[in-house]
Amino acid sequence: MAVAEKFRGLLSLRLDGCYRVTGEGLKTMALAMSDKLEELALIDCNLKPGLLTTLGQSFRNLRNLDLSYNDKLADEEFISMLALFDCLRELKVRWSKGLTNASVVSMCKNCKQLESVDLMGCGVIEAEAVELFVLNCLQLRRIRIEESKLSDVSRSWASKKFVEVIVD
Repeated sequence: MAVAEKFRGLLSLRLDGCYRVTGEGLKTMALAMSDKLEELALIDCNLKPGLLTTLGQSFRNLRNLDLSYNDKLADEEFISMLALFDCLRELKVRWSKGLTNASVVSMCKNCKQLESVDLMGCGVIEAEAVELFVLNCLQLRRIRIEESKLSDVSRSWASKKFVEVIVD
């Protein structure tokens, strides 16, 4: 709460391994910073159910979102949150193993301005979903994904659309 009061004009907030920050604390910060914050990183944090939807309702100007290494991140809440982030340009969900093809479809549907996405290590996402994403995400300029999830069709479309493909 003290952070929220002192940094109302904050444009970027990065919390890494924030297990001691409560969901209530994050909600308070969200309400205080909601109209200004453009970049949010909650990396390897203990994201409680309902928190992402609340953040989605609060951070309407968010451009960059990093939810990497969040094992408890699951489709249902992630999809609900994405429906509220129409300005998002960069999204990282690296090693968030609970996400599936449904999340990728939702990214494409809801994040019309998305230019860069990191899906590395999201184990349940399949090559077909990546194909659909590369084909239909109109603003996409960069995707990070495992080699095994990148089909020839995805490579071809990425090349035609000048999308940088990063494989690890």
